[in-house]
Amino acid sequence: MAAGVDSDQHLARVQELTDALEALPDGREKEVAEDLIGAIVELYGDGLRRVVDALGEAGPPGREIHERLVADGVVASLLLIHDLYPIDLETRVREALATVRPYMESHGGDVEFLGIDDGVARLRLEGHCKGCPASAATLELAIKEAIEEAAPDLAGLEVEGVVPARKPPGPSPGLLQIQMPNGDGPAPTPTPTWMALDAAGEVSPGELRTVTLRGAELVVANVDGTLLAYRSACAGCHASLADATLSGEILTCARCGRAFDLPRAGRALGSEQGQLEPVPLLGRAGTKVKVALAP
Repeated sequence: MAAGVDSDQHLARVQELTDALEALPDGREKEVAEDLIGAIVELYGDGLRRVVDALGEAGPPGREIHERLVADGVVASLLLIHDLYPIDLETRVREALATVRPYMESHGGDVEFLGIDDGVARLRLEGHCKGCPASAATLELAIKEAIEEAAPDLAGLEVEGVVPARKPPGPSPGLLQIQMPNGDGPAPTPTPTWMALDAAGEVSPGELRTVTLRGAELVVANVDGTLLAYRSACAGCHASLADATLSGEILTCARCGRAFDLPRAGRALGSEQGQLEPVPLLGRAGTKVKVALAP
């Protein structure tokens, strides 16, 4: 890769050229191009195998270098293509789900790993998360994103306990609703984009921090080591939560005094109605964090 070229841009360019090749009419030229690509891939695969073998024979220094290469996203994708990745598929899927659980638990639910059949991972939503309007966002954003990063070689994903999300009154730009195959349910909202939120990784336990990303104000709370993100708007008075207070798991609006249980999807306490708008978040305190925001 040329110096200064972003890996995501490079991968996107490869995909663009692959699509262009597939769109060409059948003929000798297309056949030669496909054979050339196949030969180059095999050549690189053979070279990677030799590198991996050499590192394995080099003892502890070689293992250290190997671990660093595996942690690199671009190198890891090449190792996966050539079946050289050191961690098996099921372990990677389980590890990906572990990163999603804090977000699932914030909706009073969890996700159970049922197994992998013919390369397709089977999951089941559990608890209050099953069938709730947030399930669609949780599945489509958090679970899918985490698994795609950890196991891009997975053939598919089947999840039990997913239902069409009911459209809430008014816009809800932070959630992605699933359009069911039969056409029932609300029209899909704009697809959210995962964006890095580096400042969130520095939020200490018991701290509430306001951050602005893509023009949207968010509040990020660290509740017992788990990071939770919400749109910075009180569900009661609609005021900003920049001056809100956090006591344990409870966030209290400085303007109207309404209190919200953050680990319970931001639901209002007591007889008060309303719920904060959760924002899908992946990552833990002290690590790289990203959130999903719609345009």
